[in-house]
Amino acid sequence: MLAEFTQFGTNIASISPGKVKTSGPGAHRHSQFGAPDHAGGRKAAGESAACHGRLGHGLGQPEISANGRLRRTTTNGVGADMLQVYKMGMQTGQFLPAEDPENARPFVVLGSTLKTELFGAANPLARACASAPCNFRVIGVLQSKDSSWASTPTMPPTYRPARALELFNRDGLMKVDVAYAEGIPAAQVVQSITRALQNRHGREDFTVITQEDMLRTLSNILDVLTMAVGALGSISLLVGGVGIVTIMTIAVSERTGEIGLLVALGAPRRTILGLFLGEAVALSALGGVIGLLLGVGLAQLIHLAVPALPVHTPLMFVLLAEGLAIAIGLLAGVLPARRAAQLDPVEALRSE
Repeated sequence: MLAEFTQFGTNIASISPGKVKTSGPGAHRHSQFGAPDHAGGRKAAGESAACHGRLGHGLGQPEISANGRLRRTTTNGVGADMLQVYKMGMQTGQFLPAEDPENARPFVVLGSTLKTELFGAANPLARACASAPCNFRVIGVLQSKDSSWASTPTMPPTYRPARALELFNRDGLMKVDVAYAEGIPAAQVVQSITRALQNRHGREDFTVITQEDMLRTLSNILDVLTMAVGALGSISLLVGGVGIVTIMTIAVSERTGEIGLLVALGAPRRTILGLFLGEAVALSALGGVIGLLLGVGLAQLIHLAVPALPVHTPLMFVLLAEGLAIAIGLLAGVLPARRAAQLDPVEALRSE
């Protein structure tokens, strides 16, 4: 999951219009980002954070037609810095050239999946691609990445921000991504961007989120999920331990005469103790094996139903689960086994 999250780089700050985190009354209205903010993001980050590039986004879901085929897909309007900001490559052709966004030529770069859906195995370069009311010329195909974003039909074709805003009927950019150098503290980047945009807007009507913030949030979510799963597992282990204690207690009660006979024939009490502890351990080990088989089988069924979902059961976790089941059985069997070992043989035989 972390690999999916960080495949486009970890040194990216996203600037979105509107203040997401607010406190008290009078929350700011959502603002629009225009060309000055697009340039200002780079300038702010570049002053102190060695900015690698900035990328304005215009996002929509228009219908794309080409080669007699029609698809509706998520579409990004971006600039020439996209490959550098997101660390992406080209499969064929070239990316959007560095031009004036207001007077950019009508070029489009397709995602690898969309290229296959529209053109199949044919070469799409220099072919026409339409999205009413605009017509574009295909100049490249993005390199396929091992991610759900790139392997589905929503892998976007890429337009110029100005043309995308015209196509999507928007007044401003949806966000601006700024890539900064390795080793620069994210807090320093956020402070520089915030100061520059506050001076431009006169107020903080935007939100700056870094990849570190998103990874921290993801880590917190995973920690909560881990704790929840651990709590459910603890309850299951407690229920299983109580069940083993109950079963072994019933077994001792039903075999009181047999225990008395063994003691009367000279069987050491530690033998009686070991006998019932062994039964408890065998019972818990068998339950652990059945649980593992059910778990692995269910995971494989889910994988068959959703092939894109990775399913892997590490051997260490399997051994750890079985060892924990055995330990629970050993602890749960101690009291019934001790009770059986301490029975008076005379009273035990009399009960028979």
